[in-house]
Amino acid sequence: MLFLFSLAPVLLLAQDAVPNPDPSRQIVEAIERSFARTMAERNFEAFSHFIAEEAVFFSGSGPLRGKSEVLGAWKPFFEGPDAPFSWEPERVEVLGSGDLAFSSGPVYGPDGQRVATFNSVWRRGERGDWKIVFDKGSRYCE
Repeated sequence: MLFLFSLAPVLLLAQDAVPNPDPSRQIVEAIERSFARTMAERNFEAFSHFIAEEAVFFSGSGPLRGKSEVLGAWKPFFEGPDAPFSWEPERVEVLGSGDLAFSSGPVYGPDGQRVATFNSVWRRGERGDWKIVFDKGSRYCE
């Protein structure tokens, strides 16, 4: 019985050591999921609202610079009834300032197999809205 009482302070301290979910990370994760949903729902207009004016998306042919260039290159992905790929956040980190965030996760082909990993940098605007400023995917290796 004395042993249990001696453990009580340790257990109380351990309880405080459990990290609370960061609300900023939860917000950015939800935004990333909404962004991914634009592809699944075939909603190019909604997709465009997540892209910053000066965004840089890295592609196989070189960087796409600016929102209009990004949208021009991504529009074909929204044509047709079925999404050519999907993605979901697996990791989200937000700077202590709350102004920049990083998200990363798997990209799946239409058959559900993982084909790539995406990495995005988000910036929070003055009105609190989050936009992608950098995006780069890489092929998935098992």
